[in-house]
Formats: sequence, structure tokens, C-alpha cells
Amino acid sequence: MQNYLIRNIAVVNEGKTTVQDVWIKDSRIEKTGPNLTVSGNYQEINGEGKYLLPGVIDDQVHFREPGLTEKATIYTEARAAVAGGTTSFMEMPNTKPAALTQELLEDKYAIGQQHSLANYSFFMGVSNDNVEEVLKTNEKKDRVCGVKIFMGSSTGNMLVDNYLTLEKIFSGTELLIATHCEDEKIIRSNMEAFQQEKGDRLTAADHPLIRSVEACFESSWTAVQFAKKHDARLHILHISTAKELQLFTNMMPLEQKRITAEVCVHHLHFTADDYKLYSNLIKCNPAIKAPEHKAALWQGLLDDRLDIIATDHAPHTWAEKQQPYLQAPSGVPLVQHSLLLMLEYVKKGTISLEKVVEKMSHAPAICFRIKDRGFIREGYYADCVIVDMNDKTPVAKENIYYKCGWSPFENHVFPAAITHTFVSGHLAYANGQFDESVKGQRLHFEI
Repeated sequence: MQNYLIRNIAVVNEGKTTVQDVWIKDSRIEKTGPNLTVSGNYQEINGEGKYLLPGVIDDQVHFREPGLTEKATIYTEARAAVAGGTTSFMEMPNTKPAALTQELLEDKYAIGQQHSLANYSFFMGVSNDNVEEVLKTNEKKDRVCGVKIFMGSSTGNMLVDNYLTLEKIFSGTELLIATHCEDEKIIRSNMEAFQQEKGDRLTAADHPLIRSVEACFESSWTAVQFAKKHDARLHILHISTAKELQLFTNMMPLEQKRITAEVCVHHLHFTADDYKLYSNLIKCNPAIKAPEHKAALWQGLLDDRLDIIATDHAPHTWAEKQQPYLQAPSGVPLVQHSLLLMLEYVKKGTISLEKVVEKMSHAPAICFRIKDRGFIREGYYADCVIVDMNDKTPVAKENIYYKCGWSPFENHVFPAAITHTFVSGHLAYANGQFDESVKGQRLHFEI
């Protein structure tokens, strides 16, 4: 494997930005500091005027394989992730077939090992009737990121609405429990009322009213009660409402929290006002809501009630998204542009670069107890990204790497650029070119 010496780069890590050299050797960060002297064969990279960030760890993506490969594959989406500075991902179980057995879960790891340019982990899925199979994952808690419960809004048989099942999982698993929280009964009731009123005239603008604030809060509140009762490790995904923020605290360090929360980039960027322009392209679950929720989410992120920024990357084909509202599937492809979007908010003065690194790299590593990743530290894997804050990235069809071929950011110009992405010391992406000769690694977890 090639070794690298990055000279005179502004390293953003653990709340500080300092100009130094970084020596990458045999997949790890060997040494950091000013004016390093190294020996042996290596490639030198001039980092002057640029920033080095730890690679983004995205704790929630849907890469669709197996079974939905017309939308995406682990190969295509991991490649897009790396181009966007995401070096590790954790993928959801609602594929076809869903990852509801240990064998099906390991099948996904085998695909990742063979095809993923980024580091990878896969959640074990929960249904109302696979509790014993889920609890077998305890034996793999150093090699599986967590178990995923859809407490609302799922495909197939993955909606978990049986309280006995929830009791058994919250009391029995030794892994982190990640939840999608929307109350299905409230949603169905809202849908019936809207359909009676508007029939087939429903549009994407109705989505946040059908998948309402109350639906999100009731389900998140229920999950928190189960977690408190059993002292389970709960992580609630894609918080989308101001009301849910009261369920989370900033009164202790992340390392001590048993209940944590994530916000996704689309809930920080879009509002319900944007359905006029984007329609079904930004239809997702939970829904993008009114502007006051976006403002509250930013506040919750900056004051540490919300712990992680992720994407919920969920591609569908362009043709699927062009269908009428009721037929169009929910989900938005985002993983290639999540870091660039947050860098745009750095440029706007909304958030600091150090805070972006905290929420997209450090916090996922701490929250999931990922071994030797998420920081620029000597001895850690060299998962890192070089960013040029003085360059630009125009988004066009020809540089969108998702298999679905579209993005809500098409024709947008981001005011920064990702020039290099290292995955476990391998320079997987540099100046628009991929080197796919080395694949990513399976994530391991501290137990």
C-alpha cells in the first residue's frame, strides 16, 4: 500500500484547527506534527491552504442491495459516498429480502467486502416475529453496528408495532437500538382524513401534515420510555420536529448518554415551503416540515441535544419519483453531497468547521463505539478527507455517482470542494478520479 505525507495542512480535529504534517503509513496515521521527517517510499501531498478532516461516518444509509438494485447497489453508492468525503457507512436492513436472519445479514457483509469502496457495517433488522434471531446478534456485538427497529413507516414485514416484541428487544439486546419513530396509527388516521377531503388531489405538500409532528413525537416518546425502563442504548434516527427535542439532553457528555439522536442534512436544509419546487423529489419519511422545525433542529444541533448529522440516503429511480404523490416512494439520495452541504453552512456562518467534524465524524464514532476511527489520531485508521474551502463544486448529471442518476442539488454550486478521500490509508478518490484497487473494511466496535 502507498504511504503519504501531507504537508502544511490545517487539521480539523477535536475542536481545534492546527497547521501540521500528517504521515499516513500502512493504512494508519503514523505521525502528526509540524515539519515531520519521514523515511522510505511515500507520495507527498501539498496541503497548503486546504483542510484535513476525519472522514464522515454516516450512520444511516439505504444502499438497496440485495433485491432493489435497479435503484442502487453497495458498489455505486459507496463510491458516491467516498467522492463526497464519507469513508464509513452503516446500512439499513429493509432490503429485499430484509436482513432479518443472521445468514441474510452476513450475506450483506459479504457484498460489502467484495464491492464497497468505503468502510461498512450493516444493521440487523427487527420484525414482530424474529426476536430470537435478533438476540443472536449479541454474539457479534463487536462486528455489527446495531439493531434497527421501524416503529412506523416500513416496507414489507418490518413495521414493529407489537409491544411484547419491543419489550423483548429493549430488554434483551446488548447492541445499540436505532429506531425510525413515526406512529403508524396517527399517520393512517391522518391519511384517511386527507383522502376523504382531497381524494387523488393529494400532493407532496400534504406529506408533513399526514406524517405529522404528533406522529413523530408519540413514537419517539414511546421509544424513550422503553429505553429508560430497560436502560437500553437507544439512538433515534432523523429527528424532524421541534417537539421531539424535549426528549433529549445536553447536560452530559456524549460518552455518558444512553439516549442519543440524529438529524439529517435534508431536515437541516429544506422546509415544507420547498415542496412547491421539488415536489416528490424531497418526499421522505419522516417528512420535511415547516420552517420553524428547521430552525429548532439547527438550535438543537448546535446546543448538543442532537448528537449526529447523517443522511438517510435513500435513492429511488427518477421514474418512480415522477409518479403521483400517493405512488411516489419516499426517500432522497444525499450521501455524495452531505459534507459539501454542511461546508456551505460553514461558509454562511451557521456552524463552525470544528462542529461539523464533531457531528459527522467524532460523534458517530463515539456513539457507536467504533474502533480506531472518526478522529485524526496517531494509531487510528487513516480515514480522512482533504477539503478546499476556496474551490467550488457544481452538481451536474455527469458528476452524480448514484445509480439513480439524480440529486435534488443538481445545478447547485457548492462553495467548497473535496479533493482527496483516504479510506483506511488508501487514496480512494483524488481530484475526480477513483482508485478502486483496495476495498473498504468492515467496521469493528468496542465492547
